Amino acid sequence: MYASSKGRDEGLPYPAAPMSIATGQPSYASRYNGGSSAAGRGTVPWSTGLCHCCDDPANCLVTTFCPCITFGQIAELVNQGEPGCAVNGTIYALLMGFGGLACLYSCFYRPKLRGQYGLEELPCADCLVHFCCEPCALCQEFRELKNRGFDMGIGWEANIKRQKAGITVAPPVGVMMR
Repeated sequence: MYASSKGRDEGLPYPAAPMSIATGQPSYASRYNGGSSAAGRGTVPWSTGLCHCCDDPANCLVTTFCPCITFGQIAELVNQGEPGCAVNGTIYALLMGFGGLACLYSCFYRPKLRGQYGLEELPCADCLVHFCCEPCALCQEFRELKNRGFDMGIGWEANIKRQKAGITVAPPVGVMMR
C-alpha cells in the first residue's frame, strides 16, 4: 500500500497516534497539514486496506454477525465518549431494521475519523465506501483506531486514563502493509 516510508514515523508501519492529553484530540492537523485543519485534504494513508478484513479475524467475525458492536465502539472513540458505545450501537441496530439505513448513519463517522487523523479519502467517497461495503468499511475503521493505540474494548474514558497514566498499547507485531 505504501510506496515509500518518507514522512512516516521511523520504525512504525503506520503513523503513530499523537494525542494531546489535555484535550484528548489527535494532533495530526499541525503535523501533516502545515498547521491547517486535517478535515480538509487527507494526506496520511490508512494503516490497512479496505479489504484486509482477515488481518483481524475476530473483529471480522463480530462485524459480520453483529456490526452494531463494531460501529458502537468506533463511534464512541470518534465522538470522544458522547454518546457511548451502547447508544450508538443501539441506534445502528434499530436502523438496520429499516432496510439498510444503518450505512447512512455510519457513513457520517468515516469523514470524522479521517478528519481527526488526516486520512486519505480512499478508495472512493466515504458514503460510497459504506454503501457498497459496509462491513469492510467498519472493519477498516476499527483496525485504524486499534493500530493507533486504542484498546477498542474499554471505551473512550478508559483509553484517556491509560494515556494519561502513560500506558500505551503496543502495535500488533508483524503488521504487513499491502
